[in-house]
Amino acid sequence: MPLAELHLTSTQSLWPLAAAFCVLVGFVVWAYGRSSGSTAVRSVCTTLKIIGIAALVLCLLEPLWSKQRVKPGANFFVVLADNSQGLQIHDRGQAQSRGEVMKKRLADTGGGTWQQTLAETFQLRRYSFDARLQPANDFSDLDFKGGASAMHSALRNIAERFRGQPLAGVIVYTDGNATDSSALLDMPGLPPIYPVLAGSDDVPRDVSVQKVVVSQTAFEDAPVTIQADVSADGYNDEEIVAQLFDSTGKKLEEQKQRAGRSEQMLAFRFRLKPAERGLNFYQVRAATRSDLNNPTNENSEATQANNSRAAVVDRGRGPYRILYVAGRPNWEFKFLNRALTEDDQIELVALIRIARRERKNFEFLGRQGEMNNPLFRGFGQTNEDQERYDQPVLVRLNTKDEAELKGGFPKTAEDLFQYHAIVLDDLESGFFTRDQMTLVQKFVSERGGGLLMLGGAESFREGKFARTPIGDMLPVYLDRPPSARPSGPVKFSLTPEGWLQPWTRLRDNETEERTRIEKMPGFEVLNEASQIKPGASTLASVADPQGRSFPALVSQRFGGGRTAALMIGDLWRWGMRDETMHKDMDKTWRQMMRWLVSDVPNRIEVTIEPKESSDSVALQLRARDKNFQPLDNATVQLTITAIDEAAAKSTNSPTNSVRMTAEAATEAGVYEASYITRKAGAYRVDAVVNDANGAEVGRSAAGWTSDPAAEEFRSLRPNRALLETLAKRTGGEVIAANDLERFAKALPNKKAPITENAAIPLWHTPAMFLFALACFVSEWGVRRWKGLP
Repeated sequence: MPLAELHLTSTQSLWPLAAAFCVLVGFVVWAYGRSSGSTAVRSVCTTLKIIGIAALVLCLLEPLWSKQRVKPGANFFVVLADNSQGLQIHDRGQAQSRGEVMKKRLADTGGGTWQQTLAETFQLRRYSFDARLQPANDFSDLDFKGGASAMHSALRNIAERFRGQPLAGVIVYTDGNATDSSALLDMPGLPPIYPVLAGSDDVPRDVSVQKVVVSQTAFEDAPVTIQADVSADGYNDEEIVAQLFDSTGKKLEEQKQRAGRSEQMLAFRFRLKPAERGLNFYQVRAATRSDLNNPTNENSEATQANNSRAAVVDRGRGPYRILYVAGRPNWEFKFLNRALTEDDQIELVALIRIARRERKNFEFLGRQGEMNNPLFRGFGQTNEDQERYDQPVLVRLNTKDEAELKGGFPKTAEDLFQYHAIVLDDLESGFFTRDQMTLVQKFVSERGGGLLMLGGAESFREGKFARTPIGDMLPVYLDRPPSARPSGPVKFSLTPEGWLQPWTRLRDNETEERTRIEKMPGFEVLNEASQIKPGASTLASVADPQGRSFPALVSQRFGGGRTAALMIGDLWRWGMRDETMHKDMDKTWRQMMRWLVSDVPNRIEVTIEPKESSDSVALQLRARDKNFQPLDNATVQLTITAIDEAAAKSTNSPTNSVRMTAEAATEAGVYEASYITRKAGAYRVDAVVNDANGAEVGRSAAGWTSDPAAEEFRSLRPNRALLETLAKRTGGEVIAANDLERFAKALPNKKAPITENAAIPLWHTPAMFLFALACFVSEWGVRRWKGLP
């Protein structure tokens, strides 16, 4: 729809007036053609007189100027002001803070006339926002103490409040540093947004911990890495110090770097091994060396609220149980078991066959139908405990009680799913029944467990695992023989994929790691694989003296879990050289087992996700029964505790705990709850799950940190790019603070939900008459100036 149009109302006189116009134009051209002046002067005079005649003829046609304009009082318009503490910042060289400057422009005195101009055409509504949206009368109560800048959430709430109503637009006065998710802007129905930028890019000196990221690996020396990204504006070539503290306030490590140019990020990486399992809380603080020596100097930088951030590390409640099944006693188990005794997070439960099942060649005279060996009668054993002719002789090690693995390898999901991983060593497929192999496949795909097969004389293809449920899970093909076999001892090496996995490395730098690998002995036993499966990753390989390469360590994802194949059958040779290599072998076993169970889920798991509001979190608990099926009709009790240094230092210090009940969600076995953090700090949630009969199913714990001030002051530089994107996406524009009055006057001529037609007659307006008169007077003045008659 065009914004304006020109209409001629007296069209019945068009042709007579057109004829008269042509006659007059012809007379003017004839008259100046006979004049004696220069060509340029005569052309200017002719043009001025023709324009004047055309203006008079146009007036006789009674023109009307018709346009669309906003209908007064029919549309709403919102003025939204940021009330967060981030506007307390003083820009460099400014006596007033950003909030004070903004409040002055929003107040009725000293700059409120633009709001009065808007109110003449629109129904004006005023709101302020920090963590939540609130109505405002005249913005006089802005105190800039809000703990968050939930700008996107506030805009979404405004769009929902005025849904179905004629909302012409929203002026949002902010610095653009929102603390909530910008994904809310993808929702449809947002009105045109007109951001007004508070503050300038000339920010004061400030050190800020932008974010803290925690990553965990199976690397034994440093299983946890805490990376802190620190910005230092205005501190060129000055020393920035980052310190890591535990929950008791004890300093664990300190690092320093030189600050570069503004907006350059400094990355500090702290590697540590938490002494305790479960939840551990840490804090990263950053400042200049001078500020650390004089912590009371508050004028050294813009704010100290963003100089620290908290981090939570979950090392698991453990211990993780691994079922080791071997076809014969061997040295591999001896070294593996000895290595894992140094890891309090791993329990290795072993089921080792020391004798195969034997054929019954003759019959003892005994009771009719007796299958037990009579030679064992009289040793105080029950019929169930006595050895049978048709059963192998198994030894159980490290079991939790006498009943565990009493019947051999588990036959039910309830018995097998209590473990986190399975290790098969030198064992043929005939050891398992078909149902047991299918159960192992469900253990990996549905329960999410780990499966590792070690090399040996009766593993992989030699153990006839091809075309079995277990063989289908392995990351290598077993259905066809390899094209070549190694000739002599093979040397171990990492592949490019293996170099990227921390758990496959034993040194913290590439040079020392390559030296270590070169010193490893050659291995004599290798299960060859013709090819790895699609999607699998070869992490290590071996090469024979002729330079032919064979896969040595291969892994892949399978369903909800992972499987791996270690093709070397005599890894124990590694530990027979010297004490250093023995320690390296033990470390490799521990890291491999940690990796195998690292992502295996437990029956009870609690996850924490931040909600739209920065001070609220969503707690989600997933409960499973013994068969790892969703557990419905359960009762979930949550205890949330605020962790502080005083409570961490003393066991007698009271903690702020809140008990609440999680409600069942729409998904089976999932229970949800919400919690609002009232203050900054670290929080711990302990969950207890009871089934429908009241029996306890399990417990779980999780933690999170809340740093609203650090997030609010994460960046002191106004986010101009975000506001420009917001305006462009919604059809608005970024407005300078000095142009608010001009914008308010021009806004009625912009698009709006409700408009009206406005017709302005031009034929009897003074402007039209003065324009024609000006043309004639100018023509007369030129003639007099040039001396023409």
